[in-house]
This record gives sequence, structure tokens and C-alpha cells, in this order.
Amino acid sequence: MTDSQITLLVTLTGRDRPGVTSRLFTVLARHELTVADVEQVVIRGRLVLGVLLSADRAPDLTAVHEQVTALAADMGMDVEITMGSREAVRRQGGRLHVTVLGRPLLPSAIAAIAGRIAASGANIDRIERLADRPVTCIEFKVSGADPAGLRADLARESVKLGVDVAVQRGGLQRRAMRLVVMDVDSTLLRDEAIELLAARAGCAEEVSEVTAAAMRGDLDFAESLHRRVALLAGLDAAIIDEVATTARLAPGARTLIRTLKRLGYRCGVVSGGFTQITDWLTLELGLDFAEANTLEIADGKLTGRLVGQVVDRPGKELALRRFATAAGVPLSQTVAVGDGANDLDMISAAGLGVAFNAKPAVRSAADTSLSVPHLDAILYLLGISRDDVEAADAEDQLLVSGVAGPSSGG
Repeated sequence: MTDSQITLLVTLTGRDRPGVTSRLFTVLARHELTVADVEQVVIRGRLVLGVLLSADRAPDLTAVHEQVTALAADMGMDVEITMGSREAVRRQGGRLHVTVLGRPLLPSAIAAIAGRIAASGANIDRIERLADRPVTCIEFKVSGADPAGLRADLARESVKLGVDVAVQRGGLQRRAMRLVVMDVDSTLLRDEAIELLAARAGCAEEVSEVTAAAMRGDLDFAESLHRRVALLAGLDAAIIDEVATTARLAPGARTLIRTLKRLGYRCGVVSGGFTQITDWLTLELGLDFAEANTLEIADGKLTGRLVGQVVDRPGKELALRRFATAAGVPLSQTVAVGDGANDLDMISAAGLGVAFNAKPAVRSAADTSLSVPHLDAILYLLGISRDDVEAADAEDQLLVSGVAGPSSGG
């Protein structure tokens, strides 16, 4: 668009139906106009369609107005037409995605967040809904913002509002994420596997106290793990399989992994827990990578010792790096998800570090945090909407039904 060009903004609103866009552009095609921008959104069956047009010379505004107004009247819709002259619009630097999740998400929260964005000198270019259940997720596309400053402002605001807010750079970086690595206990699983084992061994209270101290960062993880494992000495090894198969996945875990795999992501887990649990998860979920500690077993009983080097806080970061190398993915294209102090190094090393229902120290260090219990909310941070996920699931079910036939049962 040149500096001297005239702009014409046509905004059409009303009940959505097939053919509205086609009919509007058919009318506009009768005039010497160039399409500069188009925005369309449908909310609960109500359409808002905005078309920005440009012309080197003033169009016959009367004819445009009469024809577009007649079209709107014929379709039972409202139209607004404004004309102006302005310099070419160039996007400001610092394009960001601001993702807001709430359950519920109140107008006051949106008002406060939008106010903070405006106060930072940034502009909201577009707002899009990514999910409406079981959490509501709205994404702002923002230009002209300082990422670090806005992230800090919105992090403080999110605590007061009781919502989750993520601030990420826009453009290719976000779309390039290709590897997701997660902690296991209290992240991919709702439970702490060692506490489930301790309950069977009759030492649940002692183990829980040591676990809490380690997750707060008050106790060295390796030392705490050796202490807890020692309390399991003599436990029948068969109980490990029982615990593995009865451990509860986090809500949305299967949806998250299924969707990521469908999109070509590689998925892995790295755990301060045990390979006897992660082996089951790898088979159950089709994971690409897994690393954890191994419980020593002798004569069908736990010895109270571990085999090999402990996977601790530095070990988790090393595992992330090894997984990325094996997948052929740079660290900038990785996502790390965890909740405890021993996840801090891998969260810091990843391209996107996510604190999931995490301790305060982890939330402060991560790029973003999620306090909702649904693990598949991570998809929204990657710009993947719930509608897209459900549409893909439905398509897969149709394909399965078509192959298997109606006699295959539920």
C-alpha cells in the first residue's frame, strides 16, 4: 500500500450462513479495489467480517455503499463502510503470543490483561479462542512488546487474577517445537510412584516426608532418593508391576501424546522415579524416549538399592540433551515440562520450559506455568486448538470404523 492510497473498510455483521463472503466479494469486484486485509470470525452463529480495501484513486463511494448496503439488507445483516487515507501500516516489532487460560475465565481477567498489554505500549492485533472446555483458553497476538517486560508484568497479574498466562515469541520459533519431554511423577502421572510403593511396604509417611523436602529443594535429590529406596527393602518385586498398571495418568495425558505424535512430534519422559514405571508408560503411550532410575531386585525382592547412576536434576537436563540429539532437534525446538526442583535444569535448557502444577520456585524459573490439572493444555501453548484436536480424533474414529466395520464393537 503506497502512502497516497485511499482505504475503504467494510464491516459486515449478522447471522452466519453459506455464501456471505462470496456474495460480498462479488459486489466489491465491480470496483477498482485491491484487497489489503480480511478478518472473519463466527461466535455462536454470529458473523463479523471485515474487509480492508485500497485504491490509488477514490472509488465511486456512493455506488459501493448502495450495492453493499443492498446486499446486506437482502441477507438480513448490518454493514458499516468507512473511508480514509493513511500511510502504509507496518507491523511493529516484538510479535508475541499471549495465551490466557482460566477455569472460569472472567471478563475482569481479560480486561486486566488487555490493560497491561496496552500499558506496556504494545498493541493487540488479534484475539482467538483456542478452547472452551474443560478450561477456557484465549490467545492474543500482540505486536510492539518487550517480551521479558511483558512476561514479568503478566506473571504478577496472573497470580492476582487466578489465571495462567504464557508469553511466547511469535513467528517460526513457536511452530518449530518438535520434541516434548516430561517429568513423570505428579506430571504425566497424578501420583508419586515411590509413595505408592511405600504404601505397600508400610512406610508411606516416612517416604512422603523425604519426598516433600526434596521437591522443595531443601534436600539433595540423590540423597533423598537413596533414603527412600532403602525403606523399600524386602518389598516383593511383583508389586512394582501392580503399581505401574494402576498408576493414574494425568487428565489429558493420552490426548496430549496422541496429538503430538499425530503432528510428528517426538515425545519422551525423564524421571527421578523408576524404569519399571517408565517402561510401562513407554509401551502404553508409545513414547520415543525414556530415562529413569532402576530399582535393584534380588531373589524377587527389592534390595533397597539402585542400579547405576542416579537420574537427578543435572541428569534430567543431560537426558533432554541426549533425546534432542537422537531426534535431530536443537534445544531451541524442545519443550520441557515438570513440577519439582529437580526439573529446573531441564526446564531452563529447553526452548520452552513449562511448570505444571509446580512449586513456586519452579513457576518462577519456567517460561510459563499451568495450574489447571489438564496436561493437554500444553497443546494450547503450542497454538493447537481444542477444535483441531477433536476434529482429528473424530476423523481417526471414522477411519477405524471404515476399516473395522460395524461388527468390531465399541
